[in-house]
Amino acid sequence: MDQLLSVLIPAALIVGALGAWRRVRLWRQGRPAAVNLLQGMLRMPRRYLVDLHHVVARDRYIAHTHVATAGGFVAAMALAIVVHVLGVENVVMAGLLGLAGLTMLVGTLFVARRRLEPPARLSKGAWQRLPKSLMAFSLGMLLVSLPLGGLVPEGAASVLTTLVLGVLVGWGLLELVVGMGWGGPMKHAFAGAAHLAFHRRPERFSDVSGEGRHPGSRSTALLPLDLDSEQAPGSEQSMGVARPDEFGWQQLLGFDACVQCGRCEAACPAHAAGQPLNPKKLIQDMVIGMAGGSDAHYAGTPYTGQTTGEHGGAPGERIVPQLVEPETLWSCTTCRACVEECPMMIEHVDAIVDMRRFLTLEDGATPEKGAVALDNLIATDNPGGFDNASRLDWAADLELPRIRERPEGVDVLLWLGDGAFDMRNQRTLRSLVTVMRAAGVDFAVVGEEERDSGDLARRLGDEATFQQLARQNIATLSQYRFARIVTCDPHSFHVLGREYPDFGGHYRVLHHSGLLAELIDEQRLQLAPAASGSSLTWHDPCYLGRYNGEFEAPRRVLRALGMEVREMARSGHRSRCCGGGGGAALTDVPGKQRISDMRMGDARDTGAEVVAVGCPQCTAMLEGVVEPGPQVLDLAELVARALVVSEHNSSTLREPQEEVPA
Repeated sequence: MDQLLSVLIPAALIVGALGAWRRVRLWRQGRPAAVNLLQGMLRMPRRYLVDLHHVVARDRYIAHTHVATAGGFVAAMALAIVVHVLGVENVVMAGLLGLAGLTMLVGTLFVARRRLEPPARLSKGAWQRLPKSLMAFSLGMLLVSLPLGGLVPEGAASVLTTLVLGVLVGWGLLELVVGMGWGGPMKHAFAGAAHLAFHRRPERFSDVSGEGRHPGSRSTALLPLDLDSEQAPGSEQSMGVARPDEFGWQQLLGFDACVQCGRCEAACPAHAAGQPLNPKKLIQDMVIGMAGGSDAHYAGTPYTGQTTGEHGGAPGERIVPQLVEPETLWSCTTCRACVEECPMMIEHVDAIVDMRRFLTLEDGATPEKGAVALDNLIATDNPGGFDNASRLDWAADLELPRIRERPEGVDVLLWLGDGAFDMRNQRTLRSLVTVMRAAGVDFAVVGEEERDSGDLARRLGDEATFQQLARQNIATLSQYRFARIVTCDPHSFHVLGREYPDFGGHYRVLHHSGLLAELIDEQRLQLAPAASGSSLTWHDPCYLGRYNGEFEAPRRVLRALGMEVREMARSGHRSRCCGGGGGAALTDVPGKQRISDMRMGDARDTGAEVVAVGCPQCTAMLEGVVEPGPQVLDLAELVARALVVSEHNSSTLREPQEEVPA
């Protein structure tokens, strides 16, 4: 048996290494990017064992199963090499090998149990044979350890027994070692380890601290497109991504790391609404494009309304529509629910926006309403096509101070955003002004010089318009002095705070929930207690929560109001999107139901009287639901309603009005 294993194990390692080199060459088809190989490899164990824990542990069954199965496999493989290849045979090594095999076998039994009736989100096909392969290897390792430990006399091991053990171990080696490089379910182990080592967003891990970020911070800003190099004469690269080989090589590596667990599929609001997007299928399509072939062998949930086997691709061929239909890309709300749930830290949204960039910048194929909004941004600096001089018409009676009139500077610069042109959001802005004046906040607005932040343009793929708007706003802000920017719009909050730094705009930016929580903590507001028995629920905006990690400030404000806060089933980092982000409200890809209807259903299930919101887009989407539901009120409106106006400040306040003409 020793002689057989001394041949099988090295042979499997050699063939597996050749396959691994082949996969590396597939990844290297992508755009180049420099990495520190040694540093990445040294950081990988911590990233795998520590930084992924908060994601993997959300499914405790699989988390514990994976520890036993993967840990047992690594230990058994290492010990088998020492014992059967290097020839270090003794009772201790035999006992350790048997223990590793037994641990792996126990984990494998739980894997097999999950695969007997797998959840709908799990891919089937080749993945269904994985428990058998794991069991063969673990059982083989356990049995071959018995003669070494003296538990079975050497002479009792017949030729037949040797052959049976050889088949078990060989089967396991073929799937678990050779398959890591050549394809199959275990491919994710090799690609996943490399992906963690050389992730294109190292700021997502606690062992790296980027400029202006604390360790382990959220890296959610879209990476800039170098428009000068993309448009340079003789450049063969598209603006954005048109072909699989135009992704960065680290992105191709990330696609290959997908374990097809379907967590992204279960979290995706567009998929739940019956739109033609499934993040897991999209990532597998990118793998197909990288390696060449068709999606005929995909064994997971397809895109709604589409069948597998009708699309294919190759590294140098167009992705849209040969491999992916454009409606799939335009269905995405960029909510990052898929990214938040992915145990391999794959960046689905980055890939989608990269492909949108090509469709918008080079193909001019943005859906009609989106194209109109982009034209308006270019012509009038706002997506609605309004005259920018009318940005403050709603506040004519409020006498808002302009920042240009305050050369000495102010504490708070109130960024209005494009909600300034929307009658519903004007009520929110008026409420916030009322609250700030009641608290004595030193603030001013930019006024007519303020332009759209560029969020919509960037998510729709128009990087050129985004960068132009960003540079214009940064140039305007550079003329004035202020301590921080406050905005009611999480999209502006995100773009100003996380995406403008790439263009030289470094600001301290607060969402108005953060400012309201600060004012309440400092006891600068007098609030009347809420009526007994009143209740509300809080809808976490994607660009406030998942994008920027702000979950607690709005809840502190709501608790201070004295109302019962009832959490929806999907809240916090798992909050369901309203359906309005990423330009989805403009691309308007049809589905079986609307995402906003599903979200209002979540709110309705709590029995709360009010849905508290903190985003103009969320307000518009939830108030657009036809079925009866809780009243939708912004956080600022709730605080303004609870204000106790003193004689000292009553003369400076302007009560929020129900509607103000745009």
